Amino acid sequence: MMRSFRVQLALRATLAATLGLAALSAVTLTTLTVLLDREVNASILSVASIQAASLADGPDGAMHFHEWDLSADEAASVRDLIRYAQVWAVDGRSLLRSQYMTSDLPSDADALALASVGELVWAQQDFEGTPVRSLFYPLERLGVAHEAHVLQVAAPLAARNGMLVRAAAFLGLLTVLLAAATFAGSWWLAGSAVLPIHAVIDQAEEIGARSLDRRIQAYADTVEYRRLVDVLNTMLGRIQGSFEAQRRFAADASHEMRSPLTAMRGEIEIALRRERDREEYVRVLGSTLEEVVRLTAITEDLLTLARSDAGAMSPRLEVADAAGVVLAVVERLRPRAVSKGVALNVAAEPAITAVIDGGLLGQAAWNLMDNALKFTPSGGRVDVSVVAVDGQVVLTVEDTGPGLGEVEQATVFARFYRADSARTHGREMGGTGLGLAIVKAVAEAHGGEANAEDRPTGGARFTVRLPSAPSIEA
Repeated sequence: MMRSFRVQLALRATLAATLGLAALSAVTLTTLTVLLDREVNASILSVASIQAASLADGPDGAMHFHEWDLSADEAASVRDLIRYAQVWAVDGRSLLRSQYMTSDLPSDADALALASVGELVWAQQDFEGTPVRSLFYPLERLGVAHEAHVLQVAAPLAARNGMLVRAAAFLGLLTVLLAAATFAGSWWLAGSAVLPIHAVIDQAEEIGARSLDRRIQAYADTVEYRRLVDVLNTMLGRIQGSFEAQRRFAADASHEMRSPLTAMRGEIEIALRRERDREEYVRVLGSTLEEVVRLTAITEDLLTLARSDAGAMSPRLEVADAAGVVLAVVERLRPRAVSKGVALNVAAEPAITAVIDGGLLGQAAWNLMDNALKFTPSGGRVDVSVVAVDGQVVLTVEDTGPGLGEVEQATVFARFYRADSARTHGREMGGTGLGLAIVKAVAEAHGGEANAEDRPTGGARFTVRLPSAPSIEA
């Protein structure tokens, strides 16, 4: 069953306070019981010593108690002090008892036997319906005449028990009052503590997809709440950025896919308006095929980035020759470079063996070289290098194109980013606008990074660094 923080805090504080005071009360009662028992025992022992001494006070050696020397009123006034006293023979016969006792004290054969050999024996008994504590006091120390006599002195425990009951009741009441006060105090404290949380929740609930630019302004007078508000606002900022990026991405993807679809539809509609010769149909089908290829490339790139966004782009790590992968891509693109009049040069260390995903590395290398060839004019050059440095595979692609200019690095790797028309005028266009975004996704999937910068001598330089994992000897 779910409970609010306020209820939980109040209940836990109340339970803790109740248990703490209950433990303290138990210790207090135990201590008070021990102290009272010690006082009762000391009083009984003192009375027993006095009464034992009085038994031999008479010149004839007859046994009697002090109360016989008192008037009835005097004896009654000190009855609580004198307690109950009785002299027993070892065989259990009653020899003498206090004047105002109407019946014998409860005897105990085992206690009489132990007292007859000189031991002090304590016992808890009932006398006339009330609990008493008895001391069996040996009288052999008074002389040979009393070797077979035992004095029993008993004290009523009603006062002692009554005091313990009153103390227990007081402590119980104190526990209840403290529990109630603790619950009320913790309830108020919890309410004050969660008040900013409710304000944060109320404002957060008002923020929707159309109001992501809003921020939480709840008042927080503690460091923890202030930090919570800052964290939530930072998270809202990231969500807003991601939402806007996804919205732009969806809009750009729709635009990119709509363009070839529109071209295909126009070509087909024109072709169907009237009968045409075979060559015209072949031209229309060829143009349509080009748009289908473009759509296919866009779709594949979108799927690749979608896998990256979902965290599903997990490299299939295996022993691969990074230099061999890059060289294979260079050879596939060399005819295109030759046809465009661009020198494609490659420098690679021999057999850079590492644990990487060769397929993803090849895709990243293709996209970088494709981008370089696209922006490099005829007569220019594209330099590719792949080396192993400090446990990393470093792929670098440089061109002699227009460079990046004032464009920020994050923008270059953005999805559907295309350079402005001033730098692309007269350059080979096409592509999906997703190639560099895929390069960045591949690098991050490996735990690496992708960077872009202008070369001091002109053109752009793209660098991809992939951890080679533990290098394995070929």
